[in-house]
Amino acid sequence: MTDHDPRSAPAWSRLPGPLPVNHAWVDARLWREIAARCHAEDGRLGSLWGSDERPTGSGFVVHAILVSQEGWHWISLKAGDTNPRFPTLSDLFPEAARQERALFDLLGIGSGAPDTRPWLRHEVWGPADFPLRRDRADAPPAARGADPYPFVPVRGEGVHEIAVGPIHAGTIEPGHFRFSVMGDEILRLEARLGYTHKGVAKRFEAMPLATGARLAGRVCGDSTAAYAGAYAMAVEAVSGCAPPPRALWLRALLFERERVANHLGDLGALCQDGGLAFGLTQFGLLKERWLETHRRLFGHRYLMDVIVPGGVACDLDATALGLLESEGTAVLETTRRLEDIVDDHAGLQERFLGAGRLDRAQARALGAVGLAARASGIACDLRALWPSPPYDALGTRVSTRTGGDVAARVGVRFDEIRESLRLIQAILAQLPPGPVCAPCDRAEGLLGLGAVEGWRGRILVAITRARTSGDHHVHIHDPSWQNWPLLERAAPGDLVPDFPLINKSFNLAYSGLDL
Repeated sequence: MTDHDPRSAPAWSRLPGPLPVNHAWVDARLWREIAARCHAEDGRLGSLWGSDERPTGSGFVVHAILVSQEGWHWISLKAGDTNPRFPTLSDLFPEAARQERALFDLLGIGSGAPDTRPWLRHEVWGPADFPLRRDRADAPPAARGADPYPFVPVRGEGVHEIAVGPIHAGTIEPGHFRFSVMGDEILRLEARLGYTHKGVAKRFEAMPLATGARLAGRVCGDSTAAYAGAYAMAVEAVSGCAPPPRALWLRALLFERERVANHLGDLGALCQDGGLAFGLTQFGLLKERWLETHRRLFGHRYLMDVIVPGGVACDLDATALGLLESEGTAVLETTRRLEDIVDDHAGLQERFLGAGRLDRAQARALGAVGLAARASGIACDLRALWPSPPYDALGTRVSTRTGGDVAARVGVRFDEIRESLRLIQAILAQLPPGPVCAPCDRAEGLLGLGAVEGWRGRILVAITRARTSGDHHVHIHDPSWQNWPLLERAAPGDLVPDFPLINKSFNLAYSGLDL
């Protein structure tokens, strides 16, 4: 982002790590000016959060990550000690709205945005109880009475509401969906989440940075490698630690295998909801065998505790590499045959085509990321746009579709399976020798940022440390922050019975938003 005015020239400092991240402390005027310039240059909001820095004399601090073509900009604003406030960014970046609401729920920092409805508060925390404040008692608050959430109503003759959740019949996490419908047609959808608060962010404050990777890998069970990898990158940035090359290549192997596993599972679920139970069986079998290989070679089906700050916790011998290579070849062949079946199945295509359509303009305006953005024609992928080793040597091919519907999101999944399998074979062929972990027990820097293109999209982990004390704050950002509002825009105009299919085509996280 260019500076148009000498007064608008903050003191940027480059942060260590593989990402081109610059940080600056700003006042309220610069906070808005820098965000406005990023928006004008077609940049995006990466994340927005706060921290309680009162023990070090900085009061409450609000942080934002802004991503533009020039790089990554991390801006920090001191919001005050009492009645902390900061200028809203939701008018520039709609995806900031819920992040700002969550920021108030957790820390009591107000933004002045028009929507002040609670986002993470569910009848437990009182109006003056903010769980991420450092002086908050550890004991859980007493249960309170009912506090109805003010969903936005839709008025008109023949309009009625359907409430779905938050408890569902399946083994999914809780989320409430409020449909305004006329007949079977969806006129409006509004989601309310935040039912899965586990105190993860508070728990990080009490954990040494070196051991926090175990917790990071358990934030969202289908993205273990991505979360643990982003956390490790952030710790390495504040520790001045450089993982060995072999470790970085093995991490990329784990990221791609995690991507393949989730896409296989989602394709099976989409086939099931579209009326092709055969697809659920076949994709489920492929995923099960893939996960069993994880257990055999890495000790855990979902790759927990494999990625650690400084590298990885285990290595692969020649036999294991050969097994991975042959498995990749077999999965590629089977997936191609299954894709032909899906593409030729008239019943599936009738359900997929046109359902849950989100065009490029809508996706861009709402700040879409990851798979959902690529299915609407936006080529955003960290592996290609901001490649860190070894992706800078692999050359990731970004798949995009223009339909923006369920069919497009299914197509992107097939494309990404093929690309991940290609990357896996390249990694296996070029895996450098050497150690797989380096000491990562120092604490030199004050800020660190890690980012991984998870299978849903961009996962961020930011660490802030205090210079005069051992206090630190870990912020985790899931791509579902940006993408849940997409579902609310994609569903209207479709029929209520199509919503499960549309929802699964996004397959967004609940846990990642409620830490």
